[in-house]
Amino acid sequence: MSENITEAYVKTEIETGIATIEFFHPDQNSLPGKILSQLAENIAAAGQDDNVKVLVLKSGGDRTFCAGASFKELISIDNADTGKLFFAGFAGVINAMRKCPKFIIGRIQGKTVGGGVGIAASTDYCMATKFASIKLSELNVGIGPFVVSPAIERKIGVSAMSQIAIDANSFYEAEWAKQKGLYANVYDSVEELDNAVSDFAKHLCTYNPEAMFEMKKIFWRGTENWDTLLAERAAISGRLVLSDFTKETLKKFK
Repeated sequence: MSENITEAYVKTEIETGIATIEFFHPDQNSLPGKILSQLAENIAAAGQDDNVKVLVLKSGGDRTFCAGASFKELISIDNADTGKLFFAGFAGVINAMRKCPKFIIGRIQGKTVGGGVGIAASTDYCMATKFASIKLSELNVGIGPFVVSPAIERKIGVSAMSQIAIDANSFYEAEWAKQKGLYANVYDSVEELDNAVSDFAKHLCTYNPEAMFEMKKIFWRGTENWDTLLAERAAISGRLVLSDFTKETLKKFK
């Protein structure tokens, strides 16, 4: 199992028109800048591959889909430019998913936090297990989900997004996320989830690629300014991560 692997990775496997992009980090699938960059690159490449009709985005391991930003890197940020660059990594992944001309299925097997919720919200069709509760914990450390909140708001609305952003201590159950529109379906086990994702991806491969591309443009209508918007949001997070409040809070995670 992936839990026994100690090296972080991003890999893409293509089979019968389905590109499965998997990321992994031994620290609960947290996302340092290098992994974020590789993830964006893999998504962009699969989107331009003529052999690919649909993408599946997943993470390694069974328990956690994504723990969000790497605390190790957050602690090491010592200036605003470095902070902006780090948070721009999440912007790069979201924008790569937004611009990908093919549908992206999200496979969320376990808990997801912070930036991971933003990535799940940026998939076009998201499927999860009942263990896939979500949390936006950023306010707890003195920052906020500035970069990912547009993607989350787009999927579940301002009210639900603000609820989980403000209640930064709480995990919200997968069923709640389904009711709000983040997850299309919730399954009792990882095995059931994987079977459902596989069947659904194969079904999407029978659709007209041109029709899917045109539909995706409609789904993402109104986000054309996100290259600029998310860069501005990354700058806010990059500034706040240098605040005395955040620096003191992050010391607790050392």
